[in-house]
Amino acid sequence: MKILITTDWYEPVVNGVVTSVLNLTKQLKEKGHEVKILTLSKTCHTYIEGDVIYVGSVGVGLIYPEARLKVAVIRQIIKGLIDWKPDIIHSQCEFSTFFMAKRIAEELQIPIIHTYHTVYEDYTHYFSPNVVWGKAIVQKMTHLLSEKVDYMIAPSRKIEDVLDRYEVACPVAVVPSGIDTEKYTQYIGTEWREKIRAKYGISDDTTVLLYVGRLAKEKNIEELLHYQKQAAKHDTKLLIVGGGPYKETLVEETKNLGIEDTVIFTGMIAPDQVAKYYQAGDLFVSASTSETQGLTYVEALAAGIPLLCREDPCLDQVVQEDTNGWTYTDEASFEKCLSIWQQMLPDEKEWMRQEAEASSEAFSSKTFGEKIEKIYMEECQKPQICDTL
Repeated sequence: MKILITTDWYEPVVNGVVTSVLNLTKQLKEKGHEVKILTLSKTCHTYIEGDVIYVGSVGVGLIYPEARLKVAVIRQIIKGLIDWKPDIIHSQCEFSTFFMAKRIAEELQIPIIHTYHTVYEDYTHYFSPNVVWGKAIVQKMTHLLSEKVDYMIAPSRKIEDVLDRYEVACPVAVVPSGIDTEKYTQYIGTEWREKIRAKYGISDDTTVLLYVGRLAKEKNIEELLHYQKQAAKHDTKLLIVGGGPYKETLVEETKNLGIEDTVIFTGMIAPDQVAKYYQAGDLFVSASTSETQGLTYVEALAAGIPLLCREDPCLDQVVQEDTNGWTYTDEASFEKCLSIWQQMLPDEKEWMRQEAEASSEAFSSKTFGEKIEKIYMEECQKPQICDTL
């Protein structure tokens, strides 16, 4: 099968969409499918590298973080992809590349599958002065999108519920994005726990609460900082791995709270090094309620790090309470779970780490690829459309 994947974000950008696309592409190619990627370049220049087509674009970050819009004349690019004759298109973003995908699909009369990666109503502060207006715009635009695709994929039941509330016009399936679990499990029990801790002056006995991800307002990291003020009294440090537009605000908040000695900001870490950093943590923490699925949760589990995260529907299929981690609802429940961990015997902690690693297999890229491939096959077997399976 020939599969065209369209996405506004691709390497070297690091986010959940890119991770999902990379893992899916790898799995599909291993199954013998031909895959091409249509994405936006980081400059105004259009070029092709292997199976990836980069269309010239400009940044429009005021609309949405890292958002870009195409500026290049793409007539030849579109013609080349039409001549290639893909059997199906899998769209990953709702902006520039979606409109290109739609043009190709209409010309070839092939289906478009769309994965809804982002709950845009949680990002209204980037594009609307009024939250109510922003949410209404998101709902309307998502419904219109659903009328232009054949199928939508929700990475979690939380997103399925959101799409149901938006009354989308197409079928929806829940398929969690998968990760390459081996990328994270390979460092369990290695020297990287000691190396990373030594780099930041953290002793082996200190409890490390680990956050990995983008530093942005919607991630609610301030909550973790406020909870750290109390946790710090019990030999606990908060290690924040990543960068983003909210970093300076967060650094200033640590000073206001008087916890700058117990909170460590690593800044941006090279993508091929991030998996090692998970080993420095004892518990993975997150206060976000804006995730569609939260791939970092699964990455932490694969690394053998139990979770301590704010309760959210996206975690319903992820956290197994008292087994691979906990969810909390307020500071009291956060402190209770942290205290349970700190009072555990070494063997009990090791059992939770093993359970965390084992539970990540449900979100492997292999399982992900198999489920997506099945949807492709079903859509292409419907009358209309694909004739080159």
